[in-house]
Amino acid sequence: MIKLIVRRILGMIPMLFLVSVVVFSLGKAMPGDAFSGEIDPLNTSPEYIEEMRQKTGYYDPVYVQYYDWVSKFAKGDFGKSTRYKIPVSELIMEKIPNTVLLAFVSLIITYVLAFLMGMYAGRKPYTLGDNLIAGFNYTGLAIPSFVAGVFAIYFFSFKWGVIPFAGSVDIEVTKGTMEYWLSRLHHVIAPAAILGIFSTASYTQFLRNDLIENSRKDFVRTARAKGTPMSRIYNVHILRNSIIPLVTFLGFDIAALLGGAIITEKIFTYPGIGLLFLDSVGNHDYPTMMAITMMLSFLILVGNLLADILYGVVDPRIRLS
Repeated sequence: MIKLIVRRILGMIPMLFLVSVVVFSLGKAMPGDAFSGEIDPLNTSPEYIEEMRQKTGYYDPVYVQYYDWVSKFAKGDFGKSTRYKIPVSELIMEKIPNTVLLAFVSLIITYVLAFLMGMYAGRKPYTLGDNLIAGFNYTGLAIPSFVAGVFAIYFFSFKWGVIPFAGSVDIEVTKGTMEYWLSRLHHVIAPAAILGIFSTASYTQFLRNDLIENSRKDFVRTARAKGTPMSRIYNVHILRNSIIPLVTFLGFDIAALLGGAIITEKIFTYPGIGLLFLDSVGNHDYPTMMAITMMLSFLILVGNLLADILYGVVDPRIRLS
């Protein structure tokens, strides 16, 4: 297992290098340039603009610009936001707690609902309850999350007023108090519910189908012949084998959610990494956009590594290999 982790980590290095080349190339190919955000709007003389271009390395060869960018990035220097005029690292750290909270609550909703519905549907297939769960899942797969988000805001915010439609916390509460955290949960529950409920469909169907398939295998018949209670067979023997496919989703979902559910954050105006990324694209804030893209790519690779580790936890055969 240790050798597998080491190989995966070593394999991440060339992948990160290739991703950095792609991110830098896309940043260079976009219209405009990042140095424009450093210009004093009160001073737009040609001499001043030329001086700023020289200062920001705009005329340096491409490979020199790439080396300067990637070397600073490796040291934690992501540059300065051309829109907010603060270091990108500070800007990202300001938004990360909101996105982490959104991802955590969303994952709880997803896995609790998926396990409850998947276990029920897998133990009682082709019943009325199984068909109702399947109908709910197919509806969730068919409706885009941004459409559900718009309807949720209209009914629960504007019509009934039970959830806020924007922000991450009430401005009048004191930070660190119980009221503050309750306000944070109140603001995050709507976008987290949209992400969690509509991500449940595929998880539930995978778990349900694997439970049905594994319940017909020889080891289940052997356990029944030995007099093992059905509840133990399902909760221990069958479930342990059925959750293996879901482990793959967990690693990637953590990476994706920490990167921010971009569309959902935009609809709910939830100030997380996703909304920051969209704003940086719209405002040509290249340092912020490139830093977030690199961060998302790194999180995807880490999510893949986490999935491999979790595979070894739930399946001993992988640890032995």
